[in-house]
Formats: sequence, C-alpha cells, structure tokens
Amino acid sequence: MRLQLLAMAALAASCGAAAPQSMTPMRGEVTSFGDAFAVRVFPYNPYRHRIRVVVRVYDADFLPVEARVSPAEMMLGSRDTRPVLVEVPFGKAAHRRVRVCTESVPFPNRKTRIRAQICGRFLARRAG
Repeated sequence: MRLQLLAMAALAASCGAAAPQSMTPMRGEVTSFGDAFAVRVFPYNPYRHRIRVVVRVYDADFLPVEARVSPAEMMLGSRDTRPVLVEVPFGKAAHRRVRVCTESVPFPNRKTRIRAQICGRFLARRAG
C-alpha cells in the first residue's frame, strides 16, 4: 500500500502542473463620466495548441448583460494573449456590477468536450 502511494506521488510530480486558462485583470473598479463604461481584458491560452474563446458579460447572478465586446470570439494561439475591449451601458443605474468571462469553446471534432470558463468581477460608477 505504501509503495503504491509513493508510486502515485512520483507519477503526479512527473506530470507537472496543468496551467489554467486565465484572464487579466480579474477585478477592477471603474469611474465613468458617460452613459457606459469600458474595461480591457486579456484572455490567455496556456495550452500547447490553439483554442477558440468567447468573451461574454454577465451580471452578479450570471444573467447575460447587453454589452459590446470587441472581438467577442477569437482563436488564441499557444501561450498567446489578446486584448479585448468590453463596453457596458449603465442604463438608468448609477453603478453596475458585471462579470466578464472568457469561455473556451471545444472543437467539434475533439473527443474532449470540456468548456472552461474564467470570470473577472468589475464594479463601475457613473460620475456626476
């Protein structure tokens, strides 16, 4: 039993740590003088192969929020990052809490159908 545990620990150590998909920044506060606010996020692909990612915006309860995202969908090369501009209208609110999420989209011909999602939280206040 002890030998099995040692073998499993050695195998786990030799595999190396899996690099997680990421996005920066993961949180932020914005003050805007206009009817909308903008944040720039940077999705990152840590894998050795390219992936397709979609950037979406949700409220604090993960309900979709109307926003302009440019680019909303893209291919990210291996160990690559790309800036994405997200513009969210305030509507009638004086402040807004949103989650900007990067979601990887599995390729249709792959056996693995895992969809990774990483979200950053942002708070915006309308000045004036």
